Amino acid sequence: MSIYQHFRQEEHDFIDQVLEWKDTVIEQYASKLTDFLDPREQEIVKSVVGNHEDVKLAFHGGAEGAERKRALLYPPYLEPTAEDFQLKAYNLSYPEKFVKIEHRQVLGSLMGIGLKRSKFGDIYFHDSSIQIVLSAEVSAFVEMQLQEVGKVKVSLNELPLEEITSTVTSWEEASTTAASLRLDVMIASIYNLSRQKAQLLIGGKKVKINWKLVEQTAFECQEGDILSVRGFGRSKLLTVDGKTKKDKWRIIVGKQK
Repeated sequence: MSIYQHFRQEEHDFIDQVLEWKDTVIEQYASKLTDFLDPREQEIVKSVVGNHEDVKLAFHGGAEGAERKRALLYPPYLEPTAEDFQLKAYNLSYPEKFVKIEHRQVLGSLMGIGLKRSKFGDIYFHDSSIQIVLSAEVSAFVEMQLQEVGKVKVSLNELPLEEITSTVTSWEEASTTAASLRLDVMIASIYNLSRQKAQLLIGGKKVKINWKLVEQTAFECQEGDILSVRGFGRSKLLTVDGKTKKDKWRIIVGKQK
């Protein structure tokens, strides 16, 4: 039975990459550290590596409850430590009395200095500070290049990883019905919008499924998918429970609090 049949077509390239990592560990008997993976990619790595006796697997994202994490595939003789994940944490200071910085601005500024999204982890917002987790190999570059966010001057101070405080995601469950599992129909049902509005959001590049931008209104959603709609928050398809007498799908959805 092929491992590919459990995954969407667009995930097959990533599966090939994971199979390569796995083979490298087996052949070279050495560990392989990945970039930051989103939760969907982490699930794929777990499925592909499975319970292989020659390849062990661990994840670390800098803090308990981190969403984005690096994976370490390693031979059984190794005992991985936090250092093996090569993470660095920083506090982003700025004059918070006078300005407010938003998550998308920090994200945009990090990408704007030429950093790939896979090179940094979660961004945490607290009352008077912003904390970010980076791959150690890009930390010196970021220290030098990241001097402002939006138009606001910022400074980076390194933090011990233990001082990163993550925010735990909790989901509020609700049930809904939908005529189909198409993305535009699902967004309309979950967020109580017209289907036309849902289509505009998808066309406007404001919708992600499992952390990837999706622009097809007819994209077929599946149980377990995480939908993120800019301006409306994040939700998760917890269960798709078969059909009602009126031929609609019964869906239990979790909305992020």
